Amino acid sequence: MSSSDVVILFGGSSSERLVSVASAQNVSRLLPDAACWFLSPAGAVHPVSADELAAHQRPFEAEFEPRQAARFASIDDALATPESKQLVFFLALHGGEGENGALQARFERAGVAFTGSGSAASARAFDKAVTKALVGAKGARLATARVVEATSDVRALEATLAALFDDAPRWVLKPVSDGSSTGLVHLTSKEKVPQAAGTLAALKLRYLAEAFVAGRELTVGVVDGPDGPVALPVSEVRTVPGGAFDYAGKYLGKGTEELTPAPITDTEREAAQALGLLAHEAVGCTGYSRTDMILTPDGPVFLEINTLPGLTKASFIPQQLAAAGQDLRAFLVSQVQLGRARTASVTAPG
Repeated sequence: MSSSDVVILFGGSSSERLVSVASAQNVSRLLPDAACWFLSPAGAVHPVSADELAAHQRPFEAEFEPRQAARFASIDDALATPESKQLVFFLALHGGEGENGALQARFERAGVAFTGSGSAASARAFDKAVTKALVGAKGARLATARVVEATSDVRALEATLAALFDDAPRWVLKPVSDGSSTGLVHLTSKEKVPQAAGTLAALKLRYLAEAFVAGRELTVGVVDGPDGPVALPVSEVRTVPGGAFDYAGKYLGKGTEELTPAPITDTEREAAQALGLLAHEAVGCTGYSRTDMILTPDGPVFLEINTLPGLTKASFIPQQLAAAGQDLRAFLVSQVQLGRARTASVTAPG
């Protein structure tokens, strides 16, 4: 399949739009004939040359500013054109409207092909509380969790957070619907409650509070193939003293190291891969996904699933494909083919 009928869509308004640019750079490098469209934070769609995209420096830190004027006022306008029906959009978006199902629903309504999971699965996966319920119902081990509702009332949040310590001595707080560890809060003692409450009040986001689970941080990708989903080699994330697996740790190389394949036993690897497959299927993902978990002496504990995980040069899916001896470009092409086939099956007469 030629990549000349592929559009790499990147950017967006989410907190992960910088990661999206880095993913798009890597995808464009491997699909050089694909067109590149930048979805601005305001919603307009700008054509971008592959050279312009590749020339952007420090993508994890610097905002991308397109040189050309917008071609479309919105993605809906872009999808309404007759030409769009012949295209497959490679979604190099992360977080927010790119991963919560809203954009996928627009593509589905327009009958335009795209990569990754559909709107329903994307929406389920983006809500960490919903995901935990679905995966837990299939038998996965879960950490104790509480939802902290969004409010700017600091005193109310202090009371809610303080009460968590009745059930566990340490908690990890993350937005219910966001990714890349944006807004991650480690609540290690009651003395940290006022500071944490202030952070949550300022962000005004629903949070998921999970009791801290001691163990090794693992992540495993799952890729749909001709015979169904297949789990990739497992990766381990190690934090150096004082480090955290937050945005800086993931993308700026500050305080973490990543090991692929993870130095774990065959039994541990099989359990981690089984959990990745379970989560992928429980949520209803298609194309590919990546599941994060904590490995304990009693087995892996599920944390969350990502429906459009990063595809930057340093991301886990490329690492794991390489460890499995699989070509990244072949993976990208297969995702394009899956996206086209899905849309063709939905729009076929019958």
